[in-house]
Parts: sequence; C-alpha cells; structure tokens
Amino acid sequence: MTVVGPFGLSVRDQALEADVQAGLAAVEEGLLEATKSEVPFITEAAQHLVRAGGKRFRPLLVMLAAQFGDPYAPGVVPSAVVVELTHLATLYHDDVMDEAAVRRGVDSANTRWGNSVAVLTGDFLFARASHILADLGPEAVRVQAEAFERLVTGQILETAGPQDGRDPVEHYLDVLSGKTGSLVAVSCRFGAMMSGADETVVDVLTQYGERLGVAFQLADDVLDIASDSHESGKTPGTDLREGIPTLPVLRLRERAERLGLAEDLALCELLDSDLSDDGRHAEALAALRVHPALEQARRDTVRYAEDARAALAPLRDIDARAALMELCDAVVHRAG
Repeated sequence: MTVVGPFGLSVRDQALEADVQAGLAAVEEGLLEATKSEVPFITEAAQHLVRAGGKRFRPLLVMLAAQFGDPYAPGVVPSAVVVELTHLATLYHDDVMDEAAVRRGVDSANTRWGNSVAVLTGDFLFARASHILADLGPEAVRVQAEAFERLVTGQILETAGPQDGRDPVEHYLDVLSGKTGSLVAVSCRFGAMMSGADETVVDVLTQYGERLGVAFQLADDVLDIASDSHESGKTPGTDLREGIPTLPVLRLRERAERLGLAEDLALCELLDSDLSDDGRHAEALAALRVHPALEQARRDTVRYAEDARAALAPLRDIDARAALMELCDAVVHRAG
C-alpha cells in the first residue's frame, strides 16, 4: 500500500499508483511550463502559488477518472493542468476579494505585490488555461466555459446573498455547487472524457465530483472554525473575521431564529460586531468551536460525502473506484 496525493490517499494497486504518480508529476511540469513568461516578474507572480504547493486535489481526480478509459490518452494531463490553472487563478482573485494575507502558508500575492498585480496574474493564468484548452477540442472548451460560468455565478450569488424569503442555508449550498462543485465536477468529467470512457461513466463521475466538491468545501468551513492549523495554509477563522457566512455560522443563525436561546442570540450579536478586533475574534472562534452548530455542519459534510460515494455505485469495481470512495472518507475525516 502506497500513499499518494492529498489526504494520504492509499493506493493498493501498483499499476494505479504508477499511473497516478506519473500523471501528477507531469501535471506539475505542465503547471511550471504554463506559468512561464518572457517577462520574469510575471513568471515570478504566476508561479508564486504553484511553487507554494497545494493538495492538487483536482488533478488527482482527473487521473483517477481517466482510469475508466485510457489513462495514457494525450488529453488527460493537459486537462488536469487546465483545471488546476483555473483553480489557482480563482485563488488569486479570492484573496483580493477576501483581503487575505496568507495563502498556502506563504504571503498571498495581493499582500506581496498589491491587488492589481494579483488580479492581473489571475487573469494571466486564465489565459494560459484557455490556450491549453483550445488544443483539447471544442467540446472541452464548452464544458470548461459552462463550468466557469457556474463558478463565477456562485461567487456572485455569495456576494449578493440570498433573496428575501430564501433559506440562507439552501442558498449557500447552491453557491458551493457553483463556486466549488463545478470545477471539481469538471476535473472528473475531463479525466473520463479525455480517456475515452463511455458517456454514462462520464456522467456518473461528473455527479460524483459535484457532490464531493461541495463536501470538500464544507469540510473547509468546519476546519476554518475547528482547526488550529488550517490545512489550506490560511489562518484559522479567516472567513469569520471577514464576515463570510460559512455553514457553521449559518447553522448557528438558523438555530437562534428557531429556538431563540439567549446564548445563541448573544453569539450572533458577537459575530455581527467588528471581528477585526483580535479579542472579539478569539472569543467568537472559541464559542463556535463548542457550539452544536459546528457539529451540524459536520453532519452536513458527511451527508454530501456519502452522496458522492453513492453516486459511484454504477461504476465497475476497479482500484480507481475504491480510491474515489476513499476520498469521500478522507474529506469527512478532515472535518472530524
């Protein structure tokens, strides 16, 4: 048994291990090549997050999904580079919108070079992803364009907030389906599609990716509150400080409205205060860590992960399917 990829994914089959390791190594080379520019400063900025590392969660999904067809097909690695470049580009933009100071354990690009450079670097990465995508054919371009539209729509809906009368939790889960689930779904779709897998297999893996993507983000929501050392390299409670309503906070507000308990209402009032103050921020973080709303968010994470696992049922029983099922467990473990 060998451990590869994010979360310490264990792979028991040597051939699968070799394919995944070789694929991820090729993706890493592709990312470095795609982020080179004739302008040294652009190369430095574009490779900032590439060299900071990361889980390479989406490329791993491409490699595993490709096992249901020909994993050596020429479009597999480039499509994995495309989804990771797209993901990296969104991180540059997210850090500007969130005014984040740290990403993956290093200074965020906006902290180091300012917002303008960070935004433009993200645009540069989108452009490079599009250049690679053009060689993968019109269907790949269409799939990526639809996913990117959903991603941006999710981000806009998050910024706008729920419409009057809309359940905030339902709204938030829809946001995550677009903002996070869409690109994870495309990772699985590209892997299967580029490998020549049957269309039914492509559809199954796409559904799996969407659900896993939401579970992955919900686990991040829990970690942002519960962990002292956030796996993404971000400072714990970052979303809390910025007033971003993640699922634990939404579950708290839902409970406060339903039950009207004084301690819940007081915590909501604290969350509505200026959490740029370190003392208030620490108090809010400590209170949420022991609140039932955090456990409810964990249960929501488990539910989406179990839905992702269930989606895999129609696939033939191969080692890649077992690895994809293990990823569901790994996502839940992150939120445990």
